[in-house]
Amino acid sequence: MPPLPVDCGEVWLTDLGMAAKNRPCLVLSVALGPDDRVLYALVPHTTALQGSRYEVDVPTSFLKPGAFNVQGLAAAPRPRLIRRLGLLSPVEMAQVESAVRVWLGL
Repeated sequence: MPPLPVDCGEVWLTDLGMAAKNRPCLVLSVALGPDDRVLYALVPHTTALQGSRYEVDVPTSFLKPGAFNVQGLAAAPRPRLIRRLGLLSPVEMAQVESAVRVWLGL
């Protein structure tokens, strides 16, 4: 069975490596083309909050209380995306995208 497609706005349980462990991550990247590297831009979700302006609290029914840490931007290939947890609404996505733009000065 082929892997499920991955879309922008979805939250996936993701293997971020030994030190970072498995955690929910928001997919920021758009659909990939046939000539693109199969990497997804991700924003990890954390429950260890520090009060940073780059922690975006988006309460959902499928995540523990916490926030998306836009300073933790990561890229991962499809095999590291373990299981789809849910989907953010366009309004919720806009909150995270806005924080990413501020942090990157875009």
